[in-house]
Amino acid sequence: MVRQRALHKPLSLLLLTPLCLLHRGVSGQPHLTRRAPDEEATAIQGVRGGSVELACGSGPAPLVVFWSFTPLGSLIPRPVAVTNGAESKVEAGASALGAVSLWNSSLVLQELREGARGHFLCQALHAAGGQLRTTYSYLTLAVLVPVSKPQVRLSDPSPVEGTSVVATCAVREGTEPVTFAWRHQAPRGPEEDLVEVTGQLLQLDPVNRTHLGWYACSARNAVNRLSSDGNFLDVVYGPDNPVITVEPLGLTEEGFWAGEGEEVTLSCRAASNPPCHYVWLRDHTQVQVGPAYAIASASRAHTGLYTCLAHNSRLDTHSKTTVRLTIYYPPEGQPSCSALPTLGAVTLVCAWQGGLPAARLQWEGPQGTGPAALSNVTWSRGTTQLPNGGVFTCAGEHPALALPALCRITLWEPLRSPTCWTTATVGDQFIMLSCEWPGGEPRAMLSWLDGQQQPLGTTSPSLAIHLLRTQDDLAGREFTCRGSHPLRVPDPHCRLLLEAPQVAVAKPQVSVLEGGEAWLGCALLGGTPPVQLLWLGPQRQQVEAGPSGFMLHPEGAQLHLSIRDADPARHRGAYQCVARNALGNSSRSVLLEVLRYPAPPNVTISRLTYGRHRREVQLQWAVRGPGNLTGFLVQRRASVPSPGAGAWETAASDIEPESRGRRLGGLDPGVRYAFRVLALNHHTAGHPSEVKIPADPPFSAYPAVLGAAGTGVVVATVASLLVFQYAARHPGTVPCIEPPPATPGVEPVQEATDAPVNVTITVTATP
Repeated sequence: MVRQRALHKPLSLLLLTPLCLLHRGVSGQPHLTRRAPDEEATAIQGVRGGSVELACGSGPAPLVVFWSFTPLGSLIPRPVAVTNGAESKVEAGASALGAVSLWNSSLVLQELREGARGHFLCQALHAAGGQLRTTYSYLTLAVLVPVSKPQVRLSDPSPVEGTSVVATCAVREGTEPVTFAWRHQAPRGPEEDLVEVTGQLLQLDPVNRTHLGWYACSARNAVNRLSSDGNFLDVVYGPDNPVITVEPLGLTEEGFWAGEGEEVTLSCRAASNPPCHYVWLRDHTQVQVGPAYAIASASRAHTGLYTCLAHNSRLDTHSKTTVRLTIYYPPEGQPSCSALPTLGAVTLVCAWQGGLPAARLQWEGPQGTGPAALSNVTWSRGTTQLPNGGVFTCAGEHPALALPALCRITLWEPLRSPTCWTTATVGDQFIMLSCEWPGGEPRAMLSWLDGQQQPLGTTSPSLAIHLLRTQDDLAGREFTCRGSHPLRVPDPHCRLLLEAPQVAVAKPQVSVLEGGEAWLGCALLGGTPPVQLLWLGPQRQQVEAGPSGFMLHPEGAQLHLSIRDADPARHRGAYQCVARNALGNSSRSVLLEVLRYPAPPNVTISRLTYGRHRREVQLQWAVRGPGNLTGFLVQRRASVPSPGAGAWETAASDIEPESRGRRLGGLDPGVRYAFRVLALNHHTAGHPSEVKIPADPPFSAYPAVLGAAGTGVVVATVASLLVFQYAARHPGTVPCIEPPPATPGVEPVQEATDAPVNVTITVTATP
């Protein structure tokens, strides 16, 4: 049969013979069924490089399947593959579609190529009811191409601000339609989507500094979505006007301020790309290069205008900004507080002058906060609102100080009451009334009033002085010093009554023995100070302390006069105690009598002889008659032929009253002396004794013995010495040596060892 023979044709032949030519009807004639290529075609999409399976209808497995392909824009089909179920054949030219294979009746395209775009026809031969039937499947394959990685291209990578820039998102390939999206990221900011820009082109017209940064785009089609790398748009601009900041920050209406002694840093920033260069000027003189200018320790001299110059070297453009820096400094020292009394109130004054700017002062007291002002502030408070001991504080605030400066004042009442006194001035021509009431805050006010309570002079604080002329009749007049203080009610006062002085003496008459000490007493009874007390002597001369025996003893309102070693010739008489002040004087008299002691008894000389070599004498005396005596006085003088010639001089004094003899040395052998003795009763001397001349001592053998020894008679000399020594040691056995008779009432006087001795010596000389 023809049918069977046709089925057994080689597949290569079947691949070349269209299946429609083999189809015949029952009559044996071929039955051809044609359809338009796109009639009822099934659309299928595939992706380049991917895989797609084209199914050839549905139902039982066909006897033969034949696949053909018609490219887009062509009407000539091309065989692709054929299968009879047992074996299959793929046309060699089908590789342009990709890796082609058959799976049952389906055509599988792997590694899909763009050439596979077009119409695929599947012809299937089925046996049904003893007849062969052909079915057709039309498929349209669309091969989609993924978009390639986009790239951002800038018309100008470094535009100047204000010009126009176009950014293009370029893709090499990709199946349309392709959509685009843009992203922008500033150099120091987050990435942001430009939602309003969806085209391939991004137009920046005009470009500004906000456009500076990284630009990236993404491309998207039905297959995929890819994003580009960022491309940097470097917008060139500036410099803008610089902005100057100061650290630490202090703002004024004119600029900036800083405290004296602080470290101050001025910083300059100007918007610019590329970054600009900075130059600092101070009062038009360059002081620094760079964005910052530091002052290690600010002083008042740093006050002035500071200019920052900014330069963009890329555009060669400039800008500048000038600010004023003022160095603040506080006033010198601390605030000063004072209180001034006013009528029924106290005005508190706080002052702190100087500084830049002026310090702000504010009062604060026990009842709350007071007024505030610059440099000087006052606060008036009624006396009823002022407790004694209340503390008020003035706080001074200044921008250059971390803490406020304080001064405090404590209101307190002066102690006690005013004190009054007087002083004479300029030779007692004026009387100065003085009144003092020290202490207190504020200080008390003092004023003088006369007897009619009329004011004298002006009011003054703490001390009030008023001068009065002494020519006026001031004695007996009274003056009052009145004090006033806001914390003292009523006003205290003190009074002065001007009086001439009055004096009194202890005794109007004083008696003292000669050589004694007399005391004259004088007391001031009254009178306005200052009062001068003095003593006048018998000659109306002011008594002064000195060698004349006067001593003054002031004791408060008393002045005592002592007179030592009273002498009738110099000291006795009338003394006056005188009191003087600017208002007058008074005096009282004291009569001083200097009495002599009674005369002592008379004295007689009982013995007066020279000693050896006439350089001393031995004197003995006796007292005749009763009487008080306190000592003896021996006088001597050179004896000359004329009586009364030569002056008596004291040979011995301070001799005890019990003594009755004295040995006197220091005589000149060539002078002949006369002596006398006087008895003393204190300062009264008795009648002098008779005047006597010392007698020569008796003959002495001792020199004769020495002369004999000189002649060489040794034996005689030894015998003479032995006799002499025996006679001297045993005077009782030798009748030639007699002791002197004792005088009644006179102490015996020890005889000198060289007293004269009468010795008879017989000497025989042998030639």
